[in-house]
Amino acid sequence: MNGIPTQSFDALVIGAGAAGLFYAARAGECGLRVLVIDHAAKPAEKVRISGGGRCNFTNIHTRPENFISDNPHFAKSALARFTPQDFIDRLTRHDITWHEKTLGQLFCDGRSAAIIDMLVGEMREAGGELRLGTTVGDVSRTADGFRVETSGGVVGARRLVIASGGLSIPKMGATGFAYDVARQFGHTIMDPRPALVPFVFEGRDKSDFASITGLACPVVACSERAAFEEAMLFTHRGLSGPAILQISSYWAEGEPIRIDLLAGLDAGAQLKAFKTQHPKKSFASSLEMLLPNRLVNLLAMRGDIPGIPRMADMSHAAIDSVVDGLSNWKIKPAGTEGWRTAEVTAGGVDTAGLFSSTMESRLVPGLYFIGECVDVTGWLGGYNFQWAWASAFAAAQA
Repeated sequence: MNGIPTQSFDALVIGAGAAGLFYAARAGECGLRVLVIDHAAKPAEKVRISGGGRCNFTNIHTRPENFISDNPHFAKSALARFTPQDFIDRLTRHDITWHEKTLGQLFCDGRSAAIIDMLVGEMREAGGELRLGTTVGDVSRTADGFRVETSGGVVGARRLVIASGGLSIPKMGATGFAYDVARQFGHTIMDPRPALVPFVFEGRDKSDFASITGLACPVVACSERAAFEEAMLFTHRGLSGPAILQISSYWAEGEPIRIDLLAGLDAGAQLKAFKTQHPKKSFASSLEMLLPNRLVNLLAMRGDIPGIPRMADMSHAAIDSVVDGLSNWKIKPAGTEGWRTAEVTAGGVDTAGLFSSTMESRLVPGLYFIGECVDVTGWLGGYNFQWAWASAFAAAQA
């Protein structure tokens, strides 16, 4: 892989995922000659598997507040310049139909392959070239830009765009390549950690939750920094479901999480009214009008609710006390399922070293970082794809 560049391009993109392919098409439309390389055998595999194979490609409620970063203001510029409607308009031009699910999440009506075909097709129509199964060796600066050794020869480029993603889902080929390049050129890396990932538990908590595997219920999952009202799912290893995945992005090891099992219901008033109407019912059976039977049984077994035979024997203060406990149910995870099942990576290339309007390095002119490798992490529900489109667009317009 030694020698002088065998080919020269205006821009070399490393990473043929959502951000990399989108950048290549937009830069090509601006007149740049672009090469995209990736070590994978197929492009955009995360796009392919997302949304159960239908690609949750954006969220109509996208705002900067839906993203986690050491600098919460960094994403504002890119998100403002390329909006969810901009991407929807592009789908319309390609006759790709879509539908909205809950909470503003947009999915393809057909398979996610339609999005991949659009990304690759637009890149090629704009004159871009794609080389898959291509590994990268040494990366260095030159007087004219960058020199990159690859398994397909030495490539020279005036711009180097790193779009190789983070560490999530290593079975799909995720690596820390982007962080290695960033460090090489003097950038700081905010510690990467798994995000949008299920929690695991040990000991009694694990066995208790495993006993009701598959049970889902609406909750509000809370931390000191955020709260999400969505479904929670009990698994054989711990807790999952949208509410848990969301709060996992804000969780720090060793912290408990707080779960409102009553999902904001005025349960105290309902239980007091039920007591008046059915004084001989047990408290546990009364709770079954608010919570799934299997969950009530588990909470009774764990001592989270009292085993009082009759509602008539419970004072209003006692009811309020139990309701408060269920609304502030605290549990401490042993950890998460880690990179294996994490949907995205939190942390990454420190935004302090990048221009927010262009994604270009403040330290090395012509070097760009876009997509998941940057310390900008979206909520569950299409936000991370919107960041991929927006950050790629900002870099291409530079």
